Amino acid sequence: MSTAQPADGADGTERATPDALLHARTGTEVAPEDVVLATGRDVTPKSLEWARRKIEAEGPAALDKLLP
Repeated sequence: MSTAQPADGADGTERATPDALLHARTGTEVAPEDVVLATGRDVTPKSLEWARRKIEAEGPAALDKLLP
């Protein structure tokens, strides 16, 4: 008897993740590292400074705007 389980969508039922589960923040502070990583950039002193300025200008929404 096989205990293997089908891969996601293999049974023909693909389900979208509910919007309520897609939020990145949990009410905590947004760190510059989070903003840099959300852009796909490497964490460097230059990218961290850019992220700090972005957070100062946009607040926590800086991260929200980068994520789907």
